Amino acid sequence: MKGNLIMTPENAQAFERSMEMLDSSIREMRRVAHNMMPEALVKFGLDVALSDFCNDINQTGALTVRYQSIGMGNAQIDQTTSITIYRIIQELINNTLKHAAAKNAIVQISKNEDAISITVEDDGKGFDSRLLNMSKGIGWSNIQNRVEFLKAKLDVQSSSDKGTSVHIDITI
Repeated sequence: MKGNLIMTPENAQAFERSMEMLDSSIREMRRVAHNMMPEALVKFGLDVALSDFCNDINQTGALTVRYQSIGMGNAQIDQTTSITIYRIIQELINNTLKHAAAKNAIVQISKNEDAISITVEDDGKGFDSRLLNMSKGIGWSNIQNRVEFLKAKLDVQSSSDKGTSVHIDITI
């Protein structure tokens, strides 16, 4: 397009800026799309996607996350459930990064014939878990809504200077 037009220097500069903005928008759209539906989740399943997510967090150096999976290797979990579980764990780890001042976390997921069990623990500063019912944060609200969507049971244990443990049981 640029080669077919005769442009003044000012128009050429505006055109270049427009192209840079378009490139930036495309990069941002790809980043958002990846965050909405991680490619590993679609291609390789929940177990690989969670492992990749935890490895990505480890690479930042902000938190050391140990991922443990039991019975997940060849687990057949429908895509909606997989996405919902992935988002819950992602939000729990993001909360740990933002609020817990933790150095270490564990993400554990296990599956048997009729249930999936998830535990996310950290060694952070903890909090009074009774305050969760009054929380206005969108992150915690998203977690609760997703747990309700899965008709799962949620248990949060936390206390000052003892970290936090979130356990979710999903009947499938």
